[in-house]
This record gives sequence, structure tokens and C-alpha cells, in this order.
Amino acid sequence: MQYEFVAQGSNDVWRTFNPARPSEEVGRYGVVPPGGLAALVERARSAQAEWARVPDVERGLVVGRFLDAVTEHADRIAEAVTAEQGKILAEAKAETLKGVAEGRFMCGEAARVGGSAAGSARPQVRNLILRRPRGVVVAICPWNFPAMTPLRKLCPALVFGNAMIMKPSQFTPAAAFLLAEIARPLFPNDLFQIAVCGGAQAGELIAMDGVDAVSFTGSVETGRKVYAAAASNLIPVQLELGGKNAAVVNDSDDLDGCLDAITGAALMTAGQRCTAISRVLVRDELGDAVVEGLAERTQAVRLGDGMHPQTTMGPLCNEPHLRSVEAMTARAIEEGAKAVAGGAAAVAEDCEGGYFYQPTVLDGVAPQSTGGCEEIFGPVISVIRYRDFDEAMEILNGTPFGLTSCLFSDSNRLVQRFLNESRNGMLHVNHGSVPDINMPFGGIKHSGVGPYSVGASASQVYTTEHAAYIGWN
Repeated sequence: MQYEFVAQGSNDVWRTFNPARPSEEVGRYGVVPPGGLAALVERARSAQAEWARVPDVERGLVVGRFLDAVTEHADRIAEAVTAEQGKILAEAKAETLKGVAEGRFMCGEAARVGGSAAGSARPQVRNLILRRPRGVVVAICPWNFPAMTPLRKLCPALVFGNAMIMKPSQFTPAAAFLLAEIARPLFPNDLFQIAVCGGAQAGELIAMDGVDAVSFTGSVETGRKVYAAAASNLIPVQLELGGKNAAVVNDSDDLDGCLDAITGAALMTAGQRCTAISRVLVRDELGDAVVEGLAERTQAVRLGDGMHPQTTMGPLCNEPHLRSVEAMTARAIEEGAKAVAGGAAAVAEDCEGGYFYQPTVLDGVAPQSTGGCEEIFGPVISVIRYRDFDEAMEILNGTPFGLTSCLFSDSNRLVQRFLNESRNGMLHVNHGSVPDINMPFGGIKHSGVGPYSVGASASQVYTTEHAAYIGWN
């Protein structure tokens, strides 16, 4: 066991295990006792009142120093991510550093969001639009990005003058606790607190007096519960939910490069990314070449412990999720899809009982089948063939999700159609579904509710807006 964060007197403890070797205990974490949530909120409100008095630019500088310290500890955080989540160490470190880079961008927003002038309808009156800190924000984080997602929520919250109470996933809490440990000497006491609790307690926390907003990343099903709890408290939400993201392969002068980009975007973090490409819509004439190329690339993946440098894909995060991926993929095959690569759980060397799944390519997938429209959230690529671009766009938009999508084409006419017609929050042309650190991140339809994270729009989550009228005689 490497990580222990159990407060004195804690009776209930979360235990985490290495998904590559599930018999190996990784961490223990004390659960918030009954009645303890109200105390967290009270302490957060006190700390936030102190922090809000710090000037905007100074807050950005302090958060910058925090990010400097996170960078110094990036290897330690990455090891914690791999130990509990399973992804390869290089991805875990890249995740941490991307969270730092996004945070640095948000530090600059601290100097730009204080207020702006607006025109007046009356003489001798000056109008201003002001933004103030929201207050206490609850953040609920998923298990797939245990370092980047907390940083993505924490940095703008602090930059804009808020306190944060963060609930990490029961499977991957270590990174959040390490971030809190790094933050402790830099910020007022209790400005950033970790709440280890179950879903029911999290709902109570969101609905509690003294909580001013909630930011959630996770499944659509849980997002509905978060939304309902927030509605009971009349507080704003930022929901980052799932996706059934497609890459449309219509034509390309570099098909190998296209397939490299798709495979990378599909299999990173073993496909356990909300932005992972899980559908490949391919024009009939290119179908066989695309299927063959994807199968070749997936079969070259080396499964194993994420700590080993030879490993190119780690295990799935936990056993219930492995069973879900198994069941959904089996159902897709029963519905008529053909597994041209993978299609079953796997065994990795020196990883007894590990939660591994073969990188999988399914051909002959029907658009409205399990493989075509449900989020499997694993290393499974569904190939759907189409006749013309009209059909491609119909299939692309034919799911409840609207997170991200890609088009590979050398036709400007089709690119412009894609940018106009793809019903997704993030649009990529001729590259995989990897977002930049300064661009808004979010989705539409069942993939997201509320302002996007990262970028200037994040201020809408973490600040309130006020119209000010200043008159003089």
C-alpha cells in the first residue's frame, strides 16, 4: 500500500486496488462521517471569504505557484494515477502536465474577468458589468482522469476567488489528495477540501445550504442525479457527460496518417475517455482498407502493467467496468457486428487477475445497434459504412450524444458542411479528438449542460454577473 489518507477517528474507509493486479492494495481513505458535510461547507465558506479579498491578479499568481509545485511533483502524481487507474505512466504524466497547462491559461483569465464597461441609456450615468466569485463550488470527479479533471475544475475555481469541495472517484482518489497536500501551504486553510463520500452523500452535499455551484464530470445517468440535486438547491451546474464520438473518413491523401490519428484517439486510456473515438464512419470505397488498417494497429498494442515501459495499453479501471465492456461488446456481436480484431477480455503477462480487454475492431456495425449508438467506454472501435456524405451526417448525428466529432477529408465543401452540420460541441478536421489547453471543452445534447470548462466561458460557472449603474451630478 502506497497512499493513506485516513483522519483520526474515521470509522469508514475506502480501499483502492491496482487494476493490473487487483490483489494489490494501493490506498486507504477516510470517509466523511455522518453529519460531517455541513462542517466542510462551513469551513469552506469561511476560507472563501478570506480568499475573495485577495486581488484578482494576485490570486492568479498564487495559483501559478501552486501549478509550479504540481509540476515538481508530476512524477509522483503520475505514479498514483497509474497505480489506481491503470493507464500507462507516460499518459498519466501527460495528463497531469496538461492539467497544469490548462490551469496556467486560466491564471491569465484572472486579470481579464473582473468587469467591463457597457453603454449607458442616460446622461451622467456610467454602466459597468461586474463579475464576482460564485462562493463554494462542489466538484465531482471521475476515475478516468484522476489528476487532469481535478485540476481543470480547481484552477478556475481558485483563480476566480472560490472555495472548492471535491469528491473524487472511489477508485482513484490518490491524485486529488496529493493535489490537496501540495495546495495546503499556499492557500487559506480549508479553501480546498476533499470529501470522500458515496453518491447519496454527494447529493446531500450539492443540495446543502452554503453550496453555490456544482461541476460534474461522469456518466449521463449520474449527471441526471447531480442536475436534480442542484435544481433542488437552485444552483448552477456544469455537467461534462458521455459521448459516442465518430470519425468520418470520407477521403484522404494520407490514409495511414488518418488511421494513426484515429487509433491513438480511440485507444488512449484504453478507450476510457469521454472524447475517445468509438465510431468510424467510412465511405464504402474505403471500408475494407480502413478496417484492415485499424485491425493491424490494434493488434500491435501491448497490454500490461502501466508502470512497465514496454506496455502501450493498461487495464480497464475496475472489475464492474470490465464486465460492462464485455457485455456490451458481446451484445454488439450478437446484433450482427463482426470482431475482426479482439472482442474479448485478455490476460497480460505478470498481471494475475488484471482487468484487461483486447483492443477491438467491430465491422458491419448498424448505426442504431449497441455498437453504433451506445457508449461502451472501452478499447472498442465500431466501423459503420456509408454510401454518401448525406448518409454520413445522418449517422453522425443519430445518437443522443453530442460531445466531439472528426472529419477526414480534403474537400473544402465537405469540411464546411461538417462545421455547419455536426451536432457536437467540439469539431476536429483531419486530426484526432484531442483538445487544446485554451479551447472551450464541452458538449451538447446528452453530452453536457452548462458553460464549457477551460477558456473564457469557464468564468460563467465560477463567477456571478452584476449590472452596476454609477450616476453623478
